[in-house]
Amino acid sequence: MSDEALTLPQLEQDEATTAGNFFVSNYPPFSQWSAEHVPAVHERLAQPGDPSRPLGLYVHIPFCRKRCHFCYFKVYTDKNKDEIRDYLDAVIAEISAVAKTPYINGRQLDFIYFGGGTPSYLSDKQLTYLFEGLQHALPWDAAREVAFECEPGTLNAKKVPRLRELGVTRLSLGIENFNDDILELNNRAHRSKQVYAAYEWVKDAGFPQVNIDLIAGMLGETEANWQRNIDTTLELEPDAVTIYQMEVPYNTTIYKQMKEEGQAEAPVADWATKRRWVTQAYEALEAQGYEVGSAYTATKPTPRGEKVQFVYRDALWGGADMLAVGVSSFGHLGAPMQDSPATTSPRLDAPGGVHFQNHSDIVAYVSAALGETRPAAAVSRALPITREEALIRQWVLQLKLGRVSRKPFIEKFGVDPFERWAGILREYEQRGYLRIEGDELILDRQSLLQVDRLLHAFFLPKHRDVRYA
Repeated sequence: MSDEALTLPQLEQDEATTAGNFFVSNYPPFSQWSAEHVPAVHERLAQPGDPSRPLGLYVHIPFCRKRCHFCYFKVYTDKNKDEIRDYLDAVIAEISAVAKTPYINGRQLDFIYFGGGTPSYLSDKQLTYLFEGLQHALPWDAAREVAFECEPGTLNAKKVPRLRELGVTRLSLGIENFNDDILELNNRAHRSKQVYAAYEWVKDAGFPQVNIDLIAGMLGETEANWQRNIDTTLELEPDAVTIYQMEVPYNTTIYKQMKEEGQAEAPVADWATKRRWVTQAYEALEAQGYEVGSAYTATKPTPRGEKVQFVYRDALWGGADMLAVGVSSFGHLGAPMQDSPATTSPRLDAPGGVHFQNHSDIVAYVSAALGETRPAAAVSRALPITREEALIRQWVLQLKLGRVSRKPFIEKFGVDPFERWAGILREYEQRGYLRIEGDELILDRQSLLQVDRLLHAFFLPKHRDVRYA
């Protein structure tokens, strides 16, 4: 199918929020991954990896005090300390087996990300056990970043400095909103009093980077309250602010209620309102010296005027390898050394890596990780990809930064993206969604805030009309 035959999306439409996953976090779509391709993960791990490619580790901690009404992640709110210990043992066993494979052996971790769920749900003792076990298997002394997600209500004056002692360099507070009524309505576990207490502990601990998460368009959000969220954020002066626009995926409590009531539209702000609120926040942050670095993030330059780095995002979106441990976690292994662009011609049908995801049930995951000694025993589905699909993946993820250079794609894949997608880019440029300045493509602000809607046009035809997740 040619670019000209595509029906490209129109932006600036005042659409109600309906159910579905619109956030693009990977390519090809998750719906294309399957159990039949799991052997490809074992085959890849048995081959030498490329030591020049950044290597990361994602650790999924699925435990939470409560399940938020908008949450679609794999989380558990009913596990006791023995079950949690079994889970941590499984995570450590999983990384220990993978670390010994030819693909990983001898390589150094460049970044680590603890996500959830709620990583900070773990006690000080559990955190120490987990960190020590992981680092015994795969040291990260040379890592550029150790990122860790927190729910404010799980923190205390002892746990926060312990996280810093354990090596966390980027601490992210999942605040989402500062209004107690809205937090209650969305079934968040924490309240504003805990936010302010946690923030003081975090600042006193001296983390190199502190991020706070907000969500535009939560249940019950109002114009006045959103402005208060912005004002409070500016008063706190975090190093980074991440703002998501509210989605209602199918496996959420909100969608379940919509379905029971026969409602097609979610009881949250429409997309135009959410974009306006994010624009309002970004403009206020920019007025205070922050820089918008993606569709979702704004960062404050360091005291020395340096740009704040988010290594996990930038490395992952740039094609890094990422190991993934824990229930439902997903990762990516790039092409083995003999298939890398540096040693072969840039054929786009050559192997480009393999995506994989672990079991989505905690019992199945723990059983597999502890019951088998072979690497990647807990993987439940996977997808080998070509270099063409790796090219598309990196392109669509880089577009979410709002500014993309053609040079890395020419050097890595032997493909000029401006030529490959000339028709799509020309149409998007004529509509005012983007502009091209020399070797760079730059999205305008409103297009950046709707970037996920623009990305499917770059997918291969077989992936454009399939369910994403």
